[in-house]
Amino acid sequence: MDSTYLDWPFLSPHHKQLALDLNVWCAENLNDLSHARADADDVCRTLVSRLGRSGWLRYAVPKAYGGIHDKLDVRSLCLIRETLARHDGLADFAFAMQGLGSGTLSLFGSEDQKSAYLTAVGRGDKIAAFALSEPNAGSDVAAMSTCYREDGDDLILNGCKTWISNGGIADYYTVFARIEGSNGTKGISAILVDADTPGLEIAEKIEVTAPHPLAKLVFKDCRVPKSALIGEAGRGFKYAMATLDIFRTTVGAASMGFAKRAMDEAAKRATSRQMFGAPMTNLQIIQSKIGDMALNIDASALLIYRAAWVKDCVADRVTREAAMAKLYATEAAQKIIDDAIQIFGGQGVVFGETVEKLYREVRSLRIYEGASEVQKIIIAGQALIPYQLDQ
Repeated sequence: MDSTYLDWPFLSPHHKQLALDLNVWCAENLNDLSHARADADDVCRTLVSRLGRSGWLRYAVPKAYGGIHDKLDVRSLCLIRETLARHDGLADFAFAMQGLGSGTLSLFGSEDQKSAYLTAVGRGDKIAAFALSEPNAGSDVAAMSTCYREDGDDLILNGCKTWISNGGIADYYTVFARIEGSNGTKGISAILVDADTPGLEIAEKIEVTAPHPLAKLVFKDCRVPKSALIGEAGRGFKYAMATLDIFRTTVGAASMGFAKRAMDEAAKRATSRQMFGAPMTNLQIIQSKIGDMALNIDASALLIYRAAWVKDCVADRVTREAAMAKLYATEAAQKIIDDAIQIFGGQGVVFGETVEKLYREVRSLRIYEGASEVQKIIIAGQALIPYQLDQ
């Protein structure tokens, strides 16, 4: 597996060592877990515990709360997701959700909130979740209908969230809801809701192509203290977008991990299998596929680690760079994995075959945290800003 990208100027020596160390850990710790659909919840709990005990979840929280870096280091997050995804899709999921589910808290929470949750997240003692999407409000966050009202010293939530990763196994949810009677994005707030809070129900466990803990949540007069409000009321949309600004790039990194594993499997298959009396790699059409895989993986890596470096070292917001990284890397990974299946032929679609599992794993990455079509809109909007200013 090519690792020359670890020497690129976007990354520091400690980033390279992180990737190398985690790769060894994965080989030793991720081969004994069942991935049957019915076991996804328990496997995720086990993975969070292992990642926490081994110190990898410390990268998902700031240093003041047991983390490694003073603030979330996007390059480290990307390297971890890429490496975990290359070995095991559910391990990547478990790590990613600890970061995303606590990300808004890391960025905007009060000291009391951070102390109460983040240290436990970094140890793997609490499982986190990010509750933004609704049945009629996915990419269009402004269309959300989940709302809350004040009642004395409490907030009362009503509404529904769906496609919530870690739904049903999380210890707490970062819930985005609008102030009752408000419209658009300016009335949305971020609120901490513990999983055992009365009025919060797991309405449905959702089965998807690749098994992951996923659920629909319903809030019925769910009462939480005002101290559960993260940051300022009405600024939740800004908080959600700032959180995604960090973790959207890591989605691209995870997809690249899937793509690298697919290329590895395809190259082994093509060099070991005979076709028309010679190795498959003698066929120019196979060489073309392998060449495209290598090209698109490197292009993805350049966009991903450019975006991560800019976020870590240059700019507070990387909306354009993160959108480009996620869009290109996820779309490229889908094509790479599809080509890998073609190289495997009929064996490639046998349930449980590595490339077949990758095919199921990668598909959702083109949708969650902003579908590919939405990323194009974001990129176009950013590209048009200078022209609009000139008018």
